[in-house]
Amino acid sequence: MKWDWNRRTCSRRGHTTYAPTEPHLRDRLHADTALGDAWRCLRCGDFALGEPHGSGKAEDAPFVPRGKALRDLFILRVLAVERMVRGVFIVLIAIAVWKFSNSQTSVQQFFNDDLNLLQPIAQHFHYDLNNSPIVGTIQKTFDYKRSTLLITAAALLVYALIEIVEAFGLWAAKRWAEYLTVVATAAFLPLEVYELTEKVSGFKIGTLSLNVLAVLYILVAKRLFGIRGGGRAFEAERHEASLLEVETSAGDHGAPSRAASTPTTL
Repeated sequence: MKWDWNRRTCSRRGHTTYAPTEPHLRDRLHADTALGDAWRCLRCGDFALGEPHGSGKAEDAPFVPRGKALRDLFILRVLAVERMVRGVFIVLIAIAVWKFSNSQTSVQQFFNDDLNLLQPIAQHFHYDLNNSPIVGTIQKTFDYKRSTLLITAAALLVYALIEIVEAFGLWAAKRWAEYLTVVATAAFLPLEVYELTEKVSGFKIGTLSLNVLAVLYILVAKRLFGIRGGGRAFEAERHEASLLEVETSAGDHGAPSRAASTPTTL
């Protein structure tokens, strides 16, 4: 079953209608019915009863995403949610590092006390806590200077801010956010590859794959950095999908005729 992005979006948000002042276009988008005037939706093409949501010159009609543009918007918003979740998570880590820097000595003492209590249990299960990689990693953090921890917390906050800004921009489908996402994500790809050389895990592979796919998708689909014609080609493609633009083109190539005498959807 083919996914109809236009009708599914209209079913959730409602139709978007517009009454152009140009007579031949107005006739093509308008229909008289027994129940009153109906106007053709700029998104799905069905007719909806009631007054149009706007009116004016055809060139002033609102741009209504349709078809592929709606699919692209959905994918961008999925990426926006992922960026927001990651940003919030990094903020929490930064706060934890900052709090740890302020009470490093007390945390170390608390850890050492608990470690001594766990020694008999570990010995019972033949586990050497003194040579444990996990315990060793935690103990190394106690040797970090407070200034180093504060710098780490600040760097994490900056990274989190970038992720959150990306999230809001991608949700609103802003072109600057697409550029920011591509540049920022690509900049961290070498680090993610290096981490995989140190230790391979399913989570790291999944994260790297998602980021690579996100960069490639946004680059190609949004025609960034001049790819596939760049911004002009992207805007032209968007407006070619506008129903009103289609109607304008049809009106320029032949005599105007009514789009329908009976609305398909009331």
